[in-house]
Amino acid sequence: MRKLTAGLFHSIDGAVEAPNEWQFDRFDDELGAMLGGVLSRVDKVIMGRKGYSEWAGYWPNATQDGAFGDFINAVPKHVASRTLTAPLAWQNSSLIAGDLDAFVAELKGTTGGEISVMASISVVRHLFLAGLLDELTLITHPVIAGKGYRHLFAADDPVTRLTLVSSERTSKGNVVSTYSVMK
Repeated sequence: MRKLTAGLFHSIDGAVEAPNEWQFDRFDDELGAMLGGVLSRVDKVIMGRKGYSEWAGYWPNATQDGAFGDFINAVPKHVASRTLTAPLAWQNSSLIAGDLDAFVAELKGTTGGEISVMASISVVRHLFLAGLLDELTLITHPVIAGKGYRHLFAADDPVTRLTLVSSERTSKGNVVSTYSVMK
């Protein structure tokens, strides 16, 4: 069975939205190396509509961060959306037909590398609470983002027990913690 993972930049106060606006100078070489290791294991990506739309407007022509641009443009991307229609313009992108949970369960049953959820807070949250996300990595930056940013979990989410799989601190004070849902 393939592993389904997700990683999100995270502030001390719980923000996961728009890390480019609050992570500042805390992205370091160790974090870059960790993320490169993750990408080397991923051969399929699941995205939500908003993230797909934003990234499809940027990454195909981006000149910065070539390694990630090369990865995200080439990798097969499966997009969860009730409003987009096929065919999708960004190369190697396809719309998920039908139920997201059933699609993910079926995809996890195929052979291949890791599957990663990217660019979607709501899809990460849904798949994690549904028990389909095997590992969630939170990259906590030593910053308080302040109000106005979305958080991963909501006040009405059910109590969900987690297992800490791993934790590491980088030289600039980022804490990279990986969790799984306790079974």
